Amino acid sequence: MKREQPRPSRVVIDPNVIISAAISSAGPTGHIIEPIDVGTLTPVVTEHLIGEVQDVVTRPRLAKYLDAAKATRAVAELARLGEWHADPVDPPQVCRDPGDDYLLALALAARADALVTGDRDLHAIDNPGVWVLTPRELLDRLER
Repeated sequence: MKREQPRPSRVVIDPNVIISAAISSAGPTGHIIEPIDVGTLTPVVTEHLIGEVQDVVTRPRLAKYLDAAKATRAVAELARLGEWHADPVDPPQVCRDPGDDYLLALALAARADALVTGDRDLHAIDNPGVWVLTPRELLDRLER
């Protein structure tokens, strides 16, 4: 008998997923915003995570895909709705991309239900200590 996975309610969302959702509301990535807006999903955030998203969405090369003012308002909304935590200090290196280690460290320190990412490096970690879900897997669990 297959064990049913718990329904996540508090998640760390990779900035790349947030940025993809801001660019397009289509597909699983874009549909993550609705459960945040209605309060079924709480993003776990830090200054670093919010700053990273803000930095990327205001880059000139994204201007053709994303209105900077609208993106800045979306980041402010994410910050308002998020559950704030301190940035992890010196996270242990467990990921092939050391720049992603803070996401896993944050998920563990905050005792988040899951880390939501499309990043293969994060999905490749053996026994990460927290569910590492794709946006589609998250939505599937929320629909149960």
